[in-house]
Amino acid sequence: MKYHHVTFLILAFFGIQLNAQTTANADSLTLPVEVSEEVMINGLFLNEIDSLWQESFKALNCLSTDTAFWNINDFQADEVPALDTALIFSRLELLHAESPIDLAPNDIILDYIKFYSSRRHKHLGQMLGSAGYYFPLFEEKLDQNNLPLELKYLSIVESALNPKARSRVGATGLWQFMFQTGKAYGLEVNSYVDERMDPLLATEAACKYFEKLYSMYGDWNLVLAAYNAGPGNVNKAIRRSGGKQTYWGIRPYLPRETRGYVPAFIAVNYLMNFPSDHNIYPTEPTCAWVETDTIVVSEAVRFDQLEAYLDVTSEELSRYNPTYRKGIIPAVGNNNVLRLPYTLSGDFIQFADSIYNYKKDEAPEVVVENEPTVYYVRSGDVLGSIAQRHGCSVSQLKAWNNIRGTTIRAGQKLYIYSSAKSTKKKTTSVKKQSNAQFETDQSGEYRYHTVKSGDTLWDIANLYDGVSVEQLQRLNKGLNAKSLKQGQKIRIQKINS
Repeated sequence: MKYHHVTFLILAFFGIQLNAQTTANADSLTLPVEVSEEVMINGLFLNEIDSLWQESFKALNCLSTDTAFWNINDFQADEVPALDTALIFSRLELLHAESPIDLAPNDIILDYIKFYSSRRHKHLGQMLGSAGYYFPLFEEKLDQNNLPLELKYLSIVESALNPKARSRVGATGLWQFMFQTGKAYGLEVNSYVDERMDPLLATEAACKYFEKLYSMYGDWNLVLAAYNAGPGNVNKAIRRSGGKQTYWGIRPYLPRETRGYVPAFIAVNYLMNFPSDHNIYPTEPTCAWVETDTIVVSEAVRFDQLEAYLDVTSEELSRYNPTYRKGIIPAVGNNNVLRLPYTLSGDFIQFADSIYNYKKDEAPEVVVENEPTVYYVRSGDVLGSIAQRHGCSVSQLKAWNNIRGTTIRAGQKLYIYSSAKSTKKKTTSVKKQSNAQFETDQSGEYRYHTVKSGDTLWDIANLYDGVSVEQLQRLNKGLNAKSLKQGQKIRIQKINS
């Protein structure tokens, strides 16, 4: 397989014009509010100990950008070194032996290594520079969950280590969570906050998702495929392959994008472990993960208010705090954590009152609105059944989606806002008033309903206790939910069922 088969997604991410991200993790050190230089421990002032502690972490986690240090082969700046296939294969075998993930070499993986080392080596240098900040966080969370540390490289394939990355289909953040998947794993998304962009929270969610997928497949390459394409597509590929249960066995039956996903992941593993041999060096290092601190704000605060009193720009604040979509920390619920360079946390505490009051009259009213759920209409769906399922009304559904009549089609995309008020209580009272409408057939086996003008399956289900749209469809095979006829009799439920 030649490099022109590289999937659209991977090419897109490696084609992004990147800026070094210096977002920080929540395990950073905490600076006391006030440190007296007169307090000494073992002959050192406390602020001197802080500095030594910081420098020790820098030495452990920061990558040098000194080309002379990395360029052990004396390559020219833009030289693309020739590939030694035998050496690459032997190194992949070594990585394979040290990992629970199948990293064994083959020609497909070699094609991806050729492509990335020749066409994306500058981008990989930027990724290598960003690794000083992100990888310690990823490794810590993966280790806490007993997951392979090599999964950290998946974030390069997913997002090019950009916490604000967003795909053409809406996947967002370092780990590219779709809205529904992120929501299922506890990531909040609303008008002010997108926790899919939070390095710490998104990494914790990704670890949970990896665990879930591994419990299903027991094979890490299948986990990677399912992470990219979804379990449904992986299961479909397994069936089409005749029951094969390895990635390479089902690869021909996977979506095109996923056919390139695992080879790309393995290629990135290799190149990030042996960068110097391919003239790849870290650029724009971001090793600030130990140089930041978190502060709980007591009220909503804008980035421009912080910029006015602290030695930091709004652009830097956005990099440290990618979670906040509008440059405002809303300070409602759990969304009230500000991340700053370690040296500025004391300044914030000192000027907090002034910061909160600076141009306070210009602050917009913070009204947090949840992001909509996206629902794709299935065959047999009607607006009423969809509304019932999501705790909203038909009129709300129509208003949110600019629908005039009641006609919807399979595959149509509907937006459903989770802030909708539930109609369950009202529905229950209607049902209790309507039980007398039951009819029975001559055999006495089923109860029936006679369709009235304007009836929908959802309307009918709401007339009777314990009846759902799905139940009506099961009991009435071939029932066309979109063309109910006045006077038509449909089964409601089996008597004594």
